[in-house]
Amino acid sequence: MASYSVEERGCPNSLDYRLFFKNDKGEYISPFHDIPVYGDAGKGCLPSWFHRNFSGSTDIFNMVVEIPRWTNAKMEIATKDPLNPIKQDVKKGKLRYVANVFPHKGYIWNYGAIPQTWEDPAHKDENTGCCGDNDPIDVCEIGSKVCSRGEIIQVKVLGTLALIDEGETDWKIIAINVEDPEAANFNNIDDVRRIKPGYLEATVDWFRRYKVPDGKPENQFAFDGEFKDRDFAIDVIKSTHNFWKALVTKNANAGEICCTNTTLADSSFCCSQTSAASTVTSAPACGPANPLPTEVDKWFYCQK
Repeated sequence: MASYSVEERGCPNSLDYRLFFKNDKGEYISPFHDIPVYGDAGKGCLPSWFHRNFSGSTDIFNMVVEIPRWTNAKMEIATKDPLNPIKQDVKKGKLRYVANVFPHKGYIWNYGAIPQTWEDPAHKDENTGCCGDNDPIDVCEIGSKVCSRGEIIQVKVLGTLALIDEGETDWKIIAINVEDPEAANFNNIDDVRRIKPGYLEATVDWFRRYKVPDGKPENQFAFDGEFKDRDFAIDVIKSTHNFWKALVTKNANAGEICCTNTTLADSSFCCSQTSAASTVTSAPACGPANPLPTEVDKWFYCQK
């Protein structure tokens, strides 16, 4: 598996904080466009149980960890910025933190995205009846490790939940890190119910109510909040990967999405390392973290 590193710019917990990505050659890349969608299953880097149970790399996907478990800062791949660094979402000029809604503390999984996927806002999903949310597809990683922001891990897909967020389809892929000690025991969504009872119900509850403290109504779901299985989830990922291909080859309307990349030779958006380095160095230098707002630790009790 290719190794990746990150370069911090700006001060953590500030509006100018950015996390840029580099490949194993130290070259700047986009985590949205330059990291492959599929994990590298062909170079002996995966656990032995994988080779016994799976036929190829199409069973394993790369995941960009945006938000470590138990944290509140809503970090995300900046799809509209050159090189798509991770930065914190902003609402009404203020950094966004998700509320602690009883009984949850921050995000209850390692949360992130599968690179080289895109939920096309011009495509109405035949299953949900809603268009895509204009972002890479989201992943909830359920393993035991608390990952680091910007970490690239390989995950085994188990199923998916179809959140309808303000009228848009927002798929949430349920997956587990292939390096997790229990990964060999998880092969489909029913294994999550069996081995970690209550976790899927908690996931639905989290997504249903996490915006309520901000004065918004509860979120809704397709399929009455039921999870779809592994094969369904993989089909969704493949579909969003095809939408991404159309995006970077100008066969889809990118709108405000920035498709700048450094490795896709067939893409007209491919830029030089000189240009990429200029993008990074133009951002403020890394500095000490700002203190977290005191309201981040506030807890909300929202009656179901």
